Amino acid sequence: MIEARGLTKRYGGTLAVDNLSFTIEPAKITGFLGPNGAGKTSTMRLILGLDRPTAGQVTIDGQPFDRLAGPMGEVGALLDAKAMHGGRSAYDHLLCLAQTNNLPSGRVDEVLALVGLAEAARKRTKGFSLGMGQRLGIAAALLGNPRILMFDEPTNGLDPEGILWIRDLMKALAAEGRTLIVSSHLMSEMEHIADHVLVIGKGRLIADCSVDEFIAAGPQRSVRVRTPQPEELTRLVAAAGGTARDDGGGVVVVSGLETGRIWDLASENAVRLDELAPVHASLEQAFMELTAASVEFRAVTPDQRAPTERDF
Repeated sequence: MIEARGLTKRYGGTLAVDNLSFTIEPAKITGFLGPNGAGKTSTMRLILGLDRPTAGQVTIDGQPFDRLAGPMGEVGALLDAKAMHGGRSAYDHLLCLAQTNNLPSGRVDEVLALVGLAEAARKRTKGFSLGMGQRLGIAAALLGNPRILMFDEPTNGLDPEGILWIRDLMKALAAEGRTLIVSSHLMSEMEHIADHVLVIGKGRLIADCSVDEFIAAGPQRSVRVRTPQPEELTRLVAAAGGTARDDGGGVVVVSGLETGRIWDLASENAVRLDELAPVHASLEQAFMELTAASVEFRAVTPDQRAPTERDF
């Protein structure tokens, strides 16, 4: 279990982590989410003792990371898959980690096979693709067979087969009772694997709840309606206090009214309905809405940019 209480970190004049308090429990995959610059990497570095907090504390099973006996057997982490000596083979890279942490050398072959790098074990890592480097970083995290695993963008560079593999691996590790915290910008992937989400923005806690609870707190769910009378339905919805968007082709997307109310309106006014189906919100939609005020870098679309001389 990972516990943070009042965790704060300043880098000069920048407040990267702002009074964070949370608990990451075992037997779950916790998605650690937030926009760029939200403080996710800084928080993970504080958990691993790579940086010291300005205030507050974070512990692993009641102890700071630097007081753990045999830390690789307690926590495995993938923060930067490129953190390896390019002149070493994959086997030698892991063997060095094993020997400096009093781990059995036989474990090296086990994790290389587990991540699918057995045939590349003797190749120098400088020739590895992004996906191969990512697999090697995951192997290093698993080397000590730890109870707690921290992955920062674990699917980066992986092909579809690799993404499915790491998804199944993380689910299996959580099912064994291990604690997993996974940081990612791929909301669709997080929706597949996460049981719980921890969301931060500008260093502050935005949400700490189940995935279902987070989605429910996001944008209002809508209803997709197909009808040969879209204009009449739109008028009825507006009169009833809802909003309707005509998507063309007889499809109207209604917000603010439940499916039963829409059915009653249509029945009472002889409007034929060919389809009436709720549109469920996604984790991505909820994330975009609930973190909108915390986005540090915001792109400008062509229709939003200021005119230039070329436009005249």
